[in-house]
Amino acid sequence: MVDGGEAVAGYQDKKTLVQKRLQRIEGQVRGLQRMVDDDAYCIDVLTQVAAATKALQAVALELLDEHLTHCVADALAAGGTTAQDKVAEASAAVARLVRS
Repeated sequence: MVDGGEAVAGYQDKKTLVQKRLQRIEGQVRGLQRMVDDDAYCIDVLTQVAAATKALQAVALELLDEHLTHCVADALAAGGTTAQDKVAEASAAVARLVRS
């Protein structure tokens, strides 16, 4: 999305929310490191890895939704090759998320 000639992230309105979610995930990962340092039971570590992964996926979906809602929608409204490029970019992002 462009604001006064300057690129603006599509998630700008939810930036604080995204940052807080990422900080919680960072805490989860630090907790995982402590679990490994403390020789925690494998299944317990795996359970926490799954929780952190799910949390990252939720952030990714939020970012993708914002990208589609703002960046792609704006490009489609403008038309031209920019619209085609944004759709292709979003499609590639979805493919990366599905493969992960």
